[in-house]
Amino acid sequence: QVQVVESGGGLVQAGGSLRLSCVVSGNIFNFNTMGWYRQAPGKQREMVAVITSGGTTDYADSVRGRFTISRDNAKNTVYLQMNSLKPEDTAVYYCNVNRRYGIRYDYWGQGTQVTVSS
Repeated sequence: QVQVVESGGGLVQAGGSLRLSCVVSGNIFNFNTMGWYRQAPGKQREMVAVITSGGTTDYADSVRGRFTISRDNAKNTVYLQMNSLKPEDTAVYYCNVNRRYGIRYDYWGQGTQVTVSS
């Protein structure tokens, strides 16, 4: 069935960069929204960045200007380039692919840990 697999997390110092990747495999209707969410210990999961199949993006205010989301529709892959990382970016980052209209679905990856040290 559908699989969502993230990679690229790790430990980085404040001010550094990481690039997360997420590959979606299986049969899905391709007109969808892909995105990244994160959850820090003791906190609610929050949207970080999303991108539609047409390339429209949205970012959380806390990451706008530092993070860039992109996608390769031919590869069913979404990326999150994270620059100028801060300790408050530390969280488990989850990849999501969904449709909310028409043929609906909602798939999540297993999460990848991002830790930013001071």
